[in-house]
Amino acid sequence: MKHHHWIGIDLGGTKILAGLFDDQFRLLARTKHPTDAAQGSESVFARMQVAVDELLAESGVSAAAVRGLGMGIPGQVDPRIGRVRYAPNLEWHDLDLSQHIPKSWTWPVHFENDVRMGTYGEFMHGAAKGAKHVLGIFVGTGVGGGVIINGELYSGFNFNAGEIGHIVMHWRRGTQLESIAGRRYQMKRAKKLLDDAPKRIRRKWKDIKLSEMRSSQLAEFYQEADPIAVQIVDEAAKALGAAVGSMMNFLSPEVVVFGGGVAGALGEPFLERIWEIAHRYVLPGAAEGVRCVPAALKDDSGIYGCAAYARSRSNGHRLNGNGHKSNGH
Repeated sequence: MKHHHWIGIDLGGTKILAGLFDDQFRLLARTKHPTDAAQGSESVFARMQVAVDELLAESGVSAAAVRGLGMGIPGQVDPRIGRVRYAPNLEWHDLDLSQHIPKSWTWPVHFENDVRMGTYGEFMHGAAKGAKHVLGIFVGTGVGGGVIINGELYSGFNFNAGEIGHIVMHWRRGTQLESIAGRRYQMKRAKKLLDDAPKRIRRKWKDIKLSEMRSSQLAEFYQEADPIAVQIVDEAAKALGAAVGSMMNFLSPEVVVFGGGVAGALGEPFLERIWEIAHRYVLPGAAEGVRCVPAALKDDSGIYGCAAYARSRSNGHRLNGNGHKSNGH
């Protein structure tokens, strides 16, 4: 009896996370590498090749036993033709992924957006397992989303479904959700607030390089009731709550899953505040029975989703609500 194995790669702007799974979806090996996107796409793929080699060596699984690999990419991905339209954190524009796949990868390779893969991971193996209608929202450096409709990953006509971070929150100003709730933008907001803050407040932040502030540091300041942290986190919660309320009216999800570094670090109080705000905007009965939950797989949502996506594609399941099928390599 042949044992099939699946690889998931969650490609981020700063790190590459890869995992190897068996057919029962037990995680057999996991590895992490820096992305070093500034070195170019060839260098990034070389690092991913090293990561895959490490997975096989650590697990003792042969390359011949791998049936497929799924890769989540932080940007606009057209899985039909294996091309990245735009991935800002990687500085990739109109990149033909098929030209970069290592020759040693003899299995089918499937590409998708990273947050859609995180949502799919939580749907298949995490906090939304068993649900049929799921909204995933991942709050980190930016804000991304994914949608499951009738038990299928929905990517949309032009494969942009789920881009909740680009919802316009203020039509006159053109303010997008990500520009309020994403960590990169929260730090810009923090700088503006600090410029006008009393010295006693600025003193606490003086050794913090805002562009490098980690989500855990922001959470620590928030828990200590630092007024700057409290303001930017509460503004984020209000914006996310309004967006979630609107999406509940529009999509009627069964489960709303929150993942990403910022959401994970801020924890339950942050989710409770978002959920409280969301209820102000939902139609009567629209929130009845709906669950708002943190991502159960945490940082591994993406690799679980990518590997599960590869397996489902190999099994011939239709994952996109529009019926488009992505190419292997």
